[in-house]
Amino acid sequence: MKLSINFLKDYLDLDENIDVKKLAEDMTNAGNEYDEACKLINATKLIIGEVVSCEMHPDSDHLHCCKVNIGKEILNIVCGAPNVRTGLKVIVAQNGAELPGGKITKGNIRGQESNGMICSIAELGLENKFLKEEDKAGIHELPLDAPIGEDPIKYMKLDDYVIDFDLTANRGDLLSILGMAYEIGAIYNKKVKDIDISHKENNEDINDSFKVIVNTENCSIFLAKKVKNAVIKESPEFIKNRLIASGIRPINNVVDISNYVMLETGQPLHFYDADCLKGCLEVRMAKENEKLYTLDGIERTLKAEDIVISDGEKAIGLAGVMGGLETEITDKTKNIIIEAAIFDSVKIRRTSNSILRSEASNRFEKGLDSNRTYMAIERACTLLEKYADAEVVSGIAKYDTTNRDDKSINITTKNINDILGMQIPEKDVLDAFRRLGFKTKVNGEVITVIVPKRRIDIEIKEDLIEEVGRIYGVNNIKGKLPSILPKMGSYDKVTRQIRNKMVDLGLNETLSYVLVPEDDSKMFTKDDTEPVKLLDPLSEDKNALRHSLSVALYKIYEYNKSRNNKDISIFEIGKSFQKNGEEYSETQKLATLMTGEYYIGIKKKKVDFYVIKGVAEEILDYLGYNGRYSFVKDNTKISKDMHPGQTAVISVNNDIVGIIGKIHPSVEKEDVYILEIDLDKLLSKKVSKMKYKEISKFPNIKKDIAILIDKNISAQDIGIKIKKSAGSLLENYEVFDLYTGKGIDENKKSIAFSLTFGKQDRTLTDEEINAVMDKIINSLEKDLKAELR
Repeated sequence: MKLSINFLKDYLDLDENIDVKKLAEDMTNAGNEYDEACKLINATKLIIGEVVSCEMHPDSDHLHCCKVNIGKEILNIVCGAPNVRTGLKVIVAQNGAELPGGKITKGNIRGQESNGMICSIAELGLENKFLKEEDKAGIHELPLDAPIGEDPIKYMKLDDYVIDFDLTANRGDLLSILGMAYEIGAIYNKKVKDIDISHKENNEDINDSFKVIVNTENCSIFLAKKVKNAVIKESPEFIKNRLIASGIRPINNVVDISNYVMLETGQPLHFYDADCLKGCLEVRMAKENEKLYTLDGIERTLKAEDIVISDGEKAIGLAGVMGGLETEITDKTKNIIIEAAIFDSVKIRRTSNSILRSEASNRFEKGLDSNRTYMAIERACTLLEKYADAEVVSGIAKYDTTNRDDKSINITTKNINDILGMQIPEKDVLDAFRRLGFKTKVNGEVITVIVPKRRIDIEIKEDLIEEVGRIYGVNNIKGKLPSILPKMGSYDKVTRQIRNKMVDLGLNETLSYVLVPEDDSKMFTKDDTEPVKLLDPLSEDKNALRHSLSVALYKIYEYNKSRNNKDISIFEIGKSFQKNGEEYSETQKLATLMTGEYYIGIKKKKVDFYVIKGVAEEILDYLGYNGRYSFVKDNTKISKDMHPGQTAVISVNNDIVGIIGKIHPSVEKEDVYILEIDLDKLLSKKVSKMKYKEISKFPNIKKDIAILIDKNISAQDIGIKIKKSAGSLLENYEVFDLYTGKGIDENKKSIAFSLTFGKQDRTLTDEEINAVMDKIINSLEKDLKAELR
């Protein structure tokens, strides 16, 4: 929203030389950020001059040597504009002038002295769309009565300041001069002036010859008024200048009034040539593939979800977005139908996104106050009567289902102070509401606040608390130490514990976007869910929500790889998103990606399947699932993006909770391993309280065993058999060698285990260990057909 300070002053008494930068900062402190605050014409040392002589340059076929009277002296200026001539009143940039295009200095142009520049409007910084054709071709010609020696910017009434605000989506009320006036008036404790909607009306009644028909629930109010015998001409300077400052191109007085009123009130209007209508305006939904030529001359193909304005037979306008070419205001228009309406904001947003975004659609999307709808249509009649010599027909043809009553919300000073963390006296609370234009009634401790309908963003008492904080000033909130000792909350306690454990294991945490390309959203996963696509994506590479966190980690890996960082051990805890039919869901997940060298303290180890498997085991054991999980090779459950020979699903209590393995070489040539666990599913499996036992005072004994066995038998199955045979004496077992090379039958593998034995109350004897080892070997030979190496 571009705010013209001159426009604002029509409704608010501000100091003549107000500091615009300070005003912008004060608005920011109240929660309304801005991008820029500057002059409309950001140029210095400009003066009105008269060309007293103009001769062709002796060494050029297009340059002119001019003498220009600026009142205090006559300047020699070389000018190349084709329309420069004797007697012309012009804008002169003097020596040292700062223009948007650079600094003007004295010089010689092809041997002729030049002490400044005669300016076009474009050279003052106005956009090309605001220029007349004659201004595009040459220098700007001022009226003959322009006073020599005066400031041309003030003379043209372009001495304005503009603040470009970046408003939040809920503050649709600030998309108007009146809305800005109420906001700034609250900050500076100034009263907003009433808008003039007074005008005369003739003895006719629009309802006798015209009607409105609404055949859709997506229009809550539709008003129509008529004016006759309007004269199409150029707008007054103040209207054109306020439109230019607001970023809108002036066209003619009637069209400009429509835009002017929209800027004033925030309510978009549309004007129809009444003689092109058939006595009615109908609001309905478009027919699928219905055609409409909009005002820009483009044929639009409509969808059934678009709202259209019809003449009773065919579409003549795209509601809330743009009018139709067939009923546009032209130089021959005499009689005008004025439309003011409110349409469904969601429908308007979808239509504008697919067809065209406009100033009007931007306001419809944010929501409108139906009281302003009536105000805007009457204001338009006032201006048309005054500046288009129009005759206003009495009455309004209308359809209205809106509730125009103000909102009533109860609150107490204690409510406010408890949330803001400060002690604001009740009189200051009431004063804040008064400055905002909210009426109040006090009954004991309860304050009943009457919120005007124009503030559509205020619905609950928390909204009122925010308003008091904004107006009282968040800078006035004094910091203080908490009165009680802080303690860790329980909401995300386990998540924080997992995060700390992963950091302790030497991994770095990432925080990535949840938005990914749709084609990548389901990488590394295999299920029947659909990607969750955005209706209005910011870009094509961020058009869906991720289903797997590993996708984001892989993108981070690619970024680091391209910068020659090959040792990566990262993790993330975050949400994944799924769609199953019409059901949407979110899942909390833990994802890990590892490649290159993994540093454990000062040692490092090349990442392989067993390294990332060790990370998974550490986390599962830490969470209390020791002895309840297993890593199962099941290629029917893994994605095509994973290596089938080095990938397993993680099963807890025979329920799959995650996946672990290597990325398929067709996706990534380097050895990159990922781990992803569904934390919601995992943590739903309850664990008993951790039990701790004293470390044995007696030494344990380690034995190694190597066997030759069928290659299809997993190490996990062998370990289960070893543990079952060894009984309680076996404290731990680990695989430390796997060999399938030369000298080994191609259907077999050599695998070696390190076994640790021990007791809490004594040292084991060789006889006990040998007996257990014999039992283990016999069991492996008998049940798994293993051979001792």
